[in-house]
Amino acid sequence: MAEKPQPVKVLYCSICSLPAEYCEFGPDFEKCKPWLIKNAPDLYPHLLKEANEKEAEKVSEQLQSAGISSSADGAASSAQPGNTSSTKQEEVKRLPGGKIKKKEKQEVVIEKVVRNRRKCITIVKGLDLFGIKLSDASKKLGKKFATGASVVKGPTEKEQIDVQGDISYDIVEYITETWPAVPEAAIFFIEDGKKVPAA
Repeated sequence: MAEKPQPVKVLYCSICSLPAEYCEFGPDFEKCKPWLIKNAPDLYPHLLKEANEKEAEKVSEQLQSAGISSSADGAASSAQPGNTSSTKQEEVKRLPGGKIKKKEKQEVVIEKVVRNRRKCITIVKGLDLFGIKLSDASKKLGKKFATGASVVKGPTEKEQIDVQGDISYDIVEYITETWPAVPEAAIFFIEDGKKVPAA
């Protein structure tokens, strides 16, 4: 008679709740490493080596600091690198899936879109990155160029200003005069799908 197959026991990570073999593909592998070293050292032998090397480095640093200065100073100096790494972790924003959010470049992009063959819309993106309220900016642009201007959400879910008509000839000068925080070097046009500096 054939033996009954036994159920397989799977070890799950208590940090990311994935099987231990798949922790490296999880959202934050760095948080799982201490748990994996303690509970599943055979799955990730290179983690054990890294941990031993780090411990050896810490011990050598403590010995060197103790030899150079008093033990209290050595403890303080060994605590400072830990503090800097925690502040770096706070600065970096993580999105779902472990992706790091990048800071947006401060630039104003002006694009002219033609619709119905003759009518144009000038789209102004990025004024909000300079701390300018888009509703106030759209009112000023509408008054200056005697046309309709409104704040709308673009295809990337970011707010932009749509101004009726082709005002790209005067808009750079008006933006730099009205809002001195926006340098002329940070203003770009989109022509034929390419970003071209206004200056």
